[in-house]
Amino acid sequence: MDLSQGVPIQIHLETFVTQGEDNETHVFDEPGTLVQMGNALYIRYQEVDEDAGTSMPVTMKLREDGDVQLSRCSSNGDTQLKLFFANEKRVLTRYRTPYGIIPVETVTPRIDVRMTTEPVAGEVYIEYQLFANNQHLGDYRLRLQFNA
Repeated sequence: MDLSQGVPIQIHLETFVTQGEDNETHVFDEPGTLVQMGNALYIRYQEVDEDAGTSMPVTMKLREDGDVQLSRCSSNGDTQLKLFFANEKRVLTRYRTPYGIIPVETVTPRIDVRMTTEPVAGEVYIEYQLFANNQHLGDYRLRLQFNA
């Protein structure tokens, strides 16, 4: 299947957040697109928050080396977050907010990416820790499943 033109997919995303004693789970079921550009695959979708009446474009870049980049950007551009996940590495990035830029770091103890092309389907599983100013903000798990 030619993924360079983009293939419509259905996305099921679960995120699990642990911050101190607090635990949260978020589940999204959204339509998306899978596109191959060069050696990378891109999963694109809108993360819809029906309670707030907002949506945020999200792009997940699956690199050939197994690393993953997650980008979220508000529609007006005042909030932008790019997280980089590299297995067992600590990676520094920046979180742009309306109040300024905050340096954040991810530590990724586990990352698994699986995909099939006939039929088009896959799963991305990432466990990571988030730090800002050398303070541990929380532990996160992300599981994104998709199929055409």
